[in-house]
Amino acid sequence: MNGSDTTTTILCSPRNLHNRKTTVASSKGSVKSHNSEISMKKPLPSPSKAKSFDYHDACFLNWGVNDLIYLFKYHPIPCVFGFLLLFFMWVEYTLRMVPSTSPPFDLGFVFTQNLNRLISSSPALNTLLATLNTVFVGMQMVYIGWTFFVEGRARAIIATLFMFTCRGILGYSTQLPLPEEFLGSGADFPVGNVSFFLFFSGHVAGAVIASLDMRRKQRWELAYLFDSLNLLQAVRLLGSRGHYTIDLAVGVGAGMLFDSLAGNYEEGKRKVRGGINGVNGNGNGHFVDFVKVNGGGT
Repeated sequence: MNGSDTTTTILCSPRNLHNRKTTVASSKGSVKSHNSEISMKKPLPSPSKAKSFDYHDACFLNWGVNDLIYLFKYHPIPCVFGFLLLFFMWVEYTLRMVPSTSPPFDLGFVFTQNLNRLISSSPALNTLLATLNTVFVGMQMVYIGWTFFVEGRARAIIATLFMFTCRGILGYSTQLPLPEEFLGSGADFPVGNVSFFLFFSGHVAGAVIASLDMRRKQRWELAYLFDSLNLLQAVRLLGSRGHYTIDLAVGVGAGMLFDSLAGNYEEGKRKVRGGINGVNGNGNGHFVDFVKVNGGGT
């Protein structure tokens, strides 16, 4: 085994990759001298003489027990995901599909059966919960509107526009059937018991967008309040069968995704227009600078 093979084997070890330290030369002259000595001693191989891959060179074949212990100790989350991958592969191969004549199976509906029975037996309670949910949606709208029209920060409202546009496209493209046990209310949002897209939940995504903005501005108490209300909102939506579980889960991811895209949009505009200080990737820019970035200001 030559020197390069030994180096590769050492670096293939997760522990050695983590603990590897780079040696910094004392001066540029010594670095150049060192590099020139290496080039004189061993010329670079030509492409025609490049070593072909051998399966014995596979990194994982050089791993030992200590490497595996290191992975479990310092990278537990990827290891858990790896086990879950195998578990759900087993579930997919052994689970019987839901027949086309049956309603969809939803684990969230199973967990909220008692709440569904309680709400269905009490129309007044259903109306009260629907009203509170609508109030919370109004709080989201007020906060996101405040960040734009009063504080002059555009990121939250851009994220909301992105989110609802994508929700409209996806919701129309695949229209999920309304759950059989759906408990509607004229006080629910959208107000008036009108039709709506199930996938994905704009209720949840909007609350996530607002909460992320609160965190950027270090409004921690308000962010925790919105997160708590968002969780209660999700449970209520499952109990009233107003959304499937997948609608709520994707709503959380959608809020994070479109908040990130809105930040990238602002950052891209800032770079294109020469680095205006008022707008940055953290969403701390003012509306005046945002208008300037988009060519509307002076």
